[in-house]
Amino acid sequence: MAAGGRCPGCGAAALVEDALYAQQQLVCAACGCVLSEGLLTTTYTEEEHLHEVAYSHSTGQKEQLSRCLQRGIRRVQDLCKVLQLPGVFEETAVSYFQRALQLPAFRLVSLEKKELLGGCCVFVTCRQHNWPLTMGTVCSLLYAKQELFAGVFLSLQKELGLSLPALSLADLVKTHLGSFRLFQPTPDVPAPFLEDKEKLVARTMGIVELASETWLVTGRHPVPVVTAAAFLAWQSLQPRARLSCPLARFCRVAGVDLPPPAHLRLKELLEILLGMASRLAWLRAFRLDRRTVVKHVGDLLQHRVFLLKKAFCQQGEEEEEGGQEQREAAPGQGSLGEDTPGQDCPDQGSPSSPTVVAPGKHQREGTPRPLLPPCLIHPRKRLRPAAPSTSDSALTGDEPISDSEIEQYLRSPEEIRAFRKAKAW
Repeated sequence: MAAGGRCPGCGAAALVEDALYAQQQLVCAACGCVLSEGLLTTTYTEEEHLHEVAYSHSTGQKEQLSRCLQRGIRRVQDLCKVLQLPGVFEETAVSYFQRALQLPAFRLVSLEKKELLGGCCVFVTCRQHNWPLTMGTVCSLLYAKQELFAGVFLSLQKELGLSLPALSLADLVKTHLGSFRLFQPTPDVPAPFLEDKEKLVARTMGIVELASETWLVTGRHPVPVVTAAAFLAWQSLQPRARLSCPLARFCRVAGVDLPPPAHLRLKELLEILLGMASRLAWLRAFRLDRRTVVKHVGDLLQHRVFLLKKAFCQQGEEEEEGGQEQREAAPGQGSLGEDTPGQDCPDQGSPSSPTVVAPGKHQREGTPRPLLPPCLIHPRKRLRPAAPSTSDSALTGDEPISDSEIEQYLRSPEEIRAFRKAKAW
């Protein structure tokens, strides 16, 4: 019903009386401004005593959510629906988002970071519930840079004091391979590239476990390792048709990014497989290389424990045998645990980590290297040492060793024998 007068906001004369919840409201039809509102009761008690309050006071309209908060909540809810997460995950992620926007650290940040904040809340919720979700998956859905997303994630974890469990390699393999486009026939995927998902995941898990046991995962980003392992597993399942496919084309057809270190991880995995193949009896007659060894990945993984022990633990046994022969040939030199004139020998003590042994006679004859991290086998170029300070030049070597440093000077009998052997060589 039209009413007289003009709107103080826009000056229009189109004022109407609107019945909102059976209460009369005088509203401007042009801009929606509410000029006056009726009265209503909030509870049965107030209704009995005929206490009337304004509509805005009765429903708490002053506590309406801001536009930014509403947009962020919708983004969190949409992301949860895309990932098909349970309802409790969505509620937890929304509560984290609401808590975060109340903090000064996120209230005045850029709009881009506020949009990433919703994805970080979903990522935190999934990690807390051991739901396999990677940061790369969330970034691909939000079209965001991983560096910026990681910065917002770390800020959220610090500001809210959240503790997150580490994502296991098994969950990471299943999640990463779940994004591959190799399991359903499509026009973009050639027939030789198609593979059964369960077979590929099982073979990739075996290769990743092998990489973990051979120091190829420790201290490194896991995605390049998983990508290289998935490529080897995919090739080994049908080697005749897939050996000619390079890693770059495999990632392009699978629809995943190729991490730059994946080529290095692939080279290291092939070196481990070649060392294991040299100890397998029915493969010694073949001249295997990095390409042909892929055909026998299934056999190598089946006998993984035995082959690793034979291929990479025999170095210490041969050194012990060589040390025994030297003791028998030269009994006058004393035991290996005693100091010999002209030689510096570490003191004996509790066992420590494996020793880096210089390549000696056994290694020149083809004995495989000890099982050590790649950073010790192929060390990077050392930096130029700094000039000695005045305090360093005053050291004589007779200073007492503190209790916190004594473990660095203790050596096991095996390390002493390896040290003597390397120094003699």
